[in-house]
Amino acid sequence: MHPDSQETLADFFQYLKVEKRASEHTLKCYQRDIKQLQNYCLSKGFLQWQEIQATDIRNHIANRHRKNISSKSLQRELSAIRSFYNYLLKKRQVKINPAVHIRAPKQERRLPKVLDVDQMTGLLDTTPDSSLEIRDLAIFELFYSSGLRLSELAALTIDDIDLSEQSLRVRKGKGGKQRDLPVGSKAVKAITKWLTYRPETTSLALFTSNKGKGLGQRSIQLRLDRWCKKIGLPEHVHPHMLRHSFASHLLESSQDIRAVQELLGHSNISTTQIYTHLDFQHLAEVYDKTHPKAKKKQG
Repeated sequence: MHPDSQETLADFFQYLKVEKRASEHTLKCYQRDIKQLQNYCLSKGFLQWQEIQATDIRNHIANRHRKNISSKSLQRELSAIRSFYNYLLKKRQVKINPAVHIRAPKQERRLPKVLDVDQMTGLLDTTPDSSLEIRDLAIFELFYSSGLRLSELAALTIDDIDLSEQSLRVRKGKGGKQRDLPVGSKAVKAITKWLTYRPETTSLALFTSNKGKGLGQRSIQLRLDRWCKKIGLPEHVHPHMLRHSFASHLLESSQDIRAVQELLGHSNISTTQIYTHLDFQHLAEVYDKTHPKAKKKQG
């Protein structure tokens, strides 16, 4: 593209970093997504951002869809393109935002995988054999007790949790939002035990390595995988599955979707409603297995 267009794009990324204070992750996503649009422009011989019309954005997204790019990824790409053109509108470099009315193809929403109550019991009732496993068990108890995201749990400090009040504070949830959560008695007991083994360190991280460094997200994932192999759990379990299980089991027992939404930190209740489908699916399976009218006649 024309050097002026490249300079404008660089200015946009600088704007995101300095004025919007976008995270490194967000910046990388925007750069990757708009790079795809640049590739499309090159294939069409466009030199200026002003040349792109709504039909071009639609064709670009359709081309990406034909390459089996997921609907979620295409929605994110469109969001990046819209933000870029809103910036160009603000700078009066374009007269319209060509992406404003373009929507990504809809994709069937997949139900999240969860562990049933017996599987969760098996995962959490296994006796730890070392100080590291005592720490790991405390981590898994806390995941299931409070429905935390992996990033939220990894970011917890010893100042964020109040064991006497059985509560914790998520300081930087999704979208930078803060929320307070209850901590179950089993999680409190497991964390209290871990703190007697936690090495002395200048780190404030609640969960640390033997060397006193805060555990990263990848380390937590690997420890959960190791734990599940140890107890012979056939499912491939990832940390978010513990959050899904927390939400599903809580909704099944309480039927209070607003409370579950609050605990999970969902901005939109439609995100939480996916668990009502899981609840219905569970009830349907119970019905099929137990109701006499649901059983197929033999012979």
